[in-house]
Amino acid sequence: MKKWTFVLTLVTLIGLLAACGSKPEAGTEPGKDAASGSAGATTKLVVGASPIPHAEILKHIAPKLKEQGVELEVKEYTDYVMPNVQLHEKQLDANFFQHKPYMDDQVAKNKYDLVAVANIHVEPFGAYSKKITKVDELQDGATVAIPSDATNGGRALLLLQKQGLIKLKDGVTLNATVRDIAENKKNLNFKELEAAMLPRAVDDFDLALINTNYALQAQLDPKKALFIEESLNSPYSNIITTRSDNKDSDAIKKLLAALQSEDVKTFINDKYNGAITTAF
Repeated sequence: MKKWTFVLTLVTLIGLLAACGSKPEAGTEPGKDAASGSAGATTKLVVGASPIPHAEILKHIAPKLKEQGVELEVKEYTDYVMPNVQLHEKQLDANFFQHKPYMDDQVAKNKYDLVAVANIHVEPFGAYSKKITKVDELQDGATVAIPSDATNGGRALLLLQKQGLIKLKDGVTLNATVRDIAENKKNLNFKELEAAMLPRAVDDFDLALINTNYALQAQLDPKKALFIEESLNSPYSNIITTRSDNKDSDAIKKLLAALQSEDVKTFINDKYNGAITTAF
C-alpha cells in the first residue's frame, strides 16, 4: 500500500512540474508582431539615436507606442559611425540621427543594407564663434573648422559659399571638399574635425560650422549663430533608417506613425523653439 501511495504522489508531482514548465513567461517577446500576437504580447524595438534632439523625441513617443504593443528601447550614441554599423549588424532595429546624404554616403562606402523610411525634422546647420560677432569681422587668414565627414563637410562649404566667403568649382554640390574650393579671397585656413568634436573646439578657431544636434547638446543657441541654413526644402532632413528586411514591419510602421504626428510637431515646436523644424 505504501508503495502505491509513493507512486501516485510521484506521478502527481511530475504532472504539476510539467504544467508549470509549459506556462509562458510574462513580458516582451522580441521579434514577434504585436498586431498578430496574443493579447498582451509586445514587440521590442531598439532604436539608436543622438541624445539631442533625436533621443528626446523618441522618449516622448515611447508611452504611446507602449499602448500599441511596442516597447521602445532608445540607445544613445555620441558619434555618427556606430549607429549605422550596429543597425547593419542587426544590433538595432532602426536609427535616428542622420540625414539621407550622409546615409547614402555610408551605404556606398561600406555596402550597408540600410534604407531611409521617413523624414522627421530638419536641423539647420550653423556657424558659431567665440571670437567674432558678425561675418564682416572674419579676418584674412582666419581659421575655420568644418566636419571631417564628406557630406557634412560639403554642407559646411556650401553654406560658406552662400555667405560669399568662398567659391566652389562649378558643378560641385553636396559632396564638396576643401579641394573643390576655387576662390578663397580671405585665405581662410580650414581644419577638418569629427563632427562631435566641433562644439568643444569652438574656442580654438575663428569660426566653426556645427551640426545643430551637437550645438544643442553643447548648449550653443542656434539663434545666436553668425549664419545658419534655411530649413525650407532642405535636402538634409533627419530620417528614420532601417534595413530592407524590417522596413515594412508592424513595429516600424507604428514608430513612423507616432513620429509623423501632430503631437510630435507640437513637441518639437514647443521644446526647441524654432531651432529645429519638422519635415512632414
